[in-house]
Amino acid sequence: MRILTYLRIMNIKNSAEFIALENQYGAHNYHPLPVVLHKGEGIFVWDVEDKKYFDFLSAYSAVNQGHCHPKIIEALNVQSRKLTLTSRAFHNDQLGPFEQYITDLLGYDRVLPMNTGVEGGETAVKLARKWGYTVKGIPSNQAKVIFASGNFWGRTIAAISTSQDEDSYADFGPFVPGFEIVEYNNIQALEQAFQDSNVAAFMVEPIQGEAGVIMPSDDYLKQVRALCTKYNVLWIADEVQTGLGRTGAMLCCDHAQVKPDILILGKALGGGVFPVSAVLASNEVMGVLHPGQHGSTFGGNPLACAVATAALKVLVDESLPQNASEMGELFRKGLKEINSPIVKTVRGKGLLNAIDIEPFGNGKTAYDVCIALKSNGLLAKQTHTHTIRFAPPLTINAGQIEEALQIINFSILEIAK
Repeated sequence: MRILTYLRIMNIKNSAEFIALENQYGAHNYHPLPVVLHKGEGIFVWDVEDKKYFDFLSAYSAVNQGHCHPKIIEALNVQSRKLTLTSRAFHNDQLGPFEQYITDLLGYDRVLPMNTGVEGGETAVKLARKWGYTVKGIPSNQAKVIFASGNFWGRTIAAISTSQDEDSYADFGPFVPGFEIVEYNNIQALEQAFQDSNVAAFMVEPIQGEAGVIMPSDDYLKQVRALCTKYNVLWIADEVQTGLGRTGAMLCCDHAQVKPDILILGKALGGGVFPVSAVLASNEVMGVLHPGQHGSTFGGNPLACAVATAALKVLVDESLPQNASEMGELFRKGLKEINSPIVKTVRGKGLLNAIDIEPFGNGKTAYDVCIALKSNGLLAKQTHTHTIRFAPPLTINAGQIEEALQIINFSILEIAK
């Protein structure tokens, strides 16, 4: 029976059969577009029928450097033939050089490597609580961490304890105590929350990605920095999606020329080929941790470190943040020129952009627009009912931007008829 099943799987040739296999054997915790991909190169991906698409999601910005970047793949291949995993029970020859490179590049004293973005968030919260007790002097078990409304940093119990999305938190309680929410982009509300001396940290995305590329006011991050300094509260910047060139600077916080106390990175840190995340902080903050108080079997493994170092060097050597800035300006200009009443709002920074569309009289939503885009050779994904996020790899060029805009324009005009 097992042999027959294996032979049946090996003979699958079309998308419908692959999708049916997932539906039969996988957990139904995602609702992907009906496309089955099998190859990627640069800004393009191909499905199993060999149809070519622009990738305008970049695996939620995990593929900033483009699919299968040769320098990152080379680092993966070379290291995978030498040493892949040691755990942190022993040193390895890749961890130290990676730690030095990323801290020098981003201007921090120390880094704690993990595997996924949500682990980075959990690490940052633990750091902030420990700092709150041992440095700020918050009474035991009374530390509070404030989060911005509309946040998304994963789906662990801690992450959904800060969520306002019912799909994320419904039927998964009870939730983690010591978390509070203030309105995003509301400095007055944040300062009011900081009146509580038990607040250890404030965690916020500089631009809220999953919420729909929600942009704060121009001075918001500077005001956050000033308030956190004034009230002796750690500012945690969740740059898992906005960091590493996505918004047209190495870090989104760089646009405001401010530095968070704790920085969380992930996604593109792995170059699209390996899960890597990192939490960066000062000696004072990172120094509160001692052996045995936090860790991960895979965190800081030599394969991850080699890949992450290569991924960072590609961003620097190819000036991808600058390209994201220039191509983002071109892309938003083109989106604003789409002559359709259903395009309500265009917003973004660098190559993290979104459009809001008016509800269709025929009951169609942003999902239907994404289906039309797919049919015409471009993959994007809706977030919420009427928002579409556009985030191609940062390697995209002007000619490709223009071609993608033609597809988007044609698809919107087509579906709005």
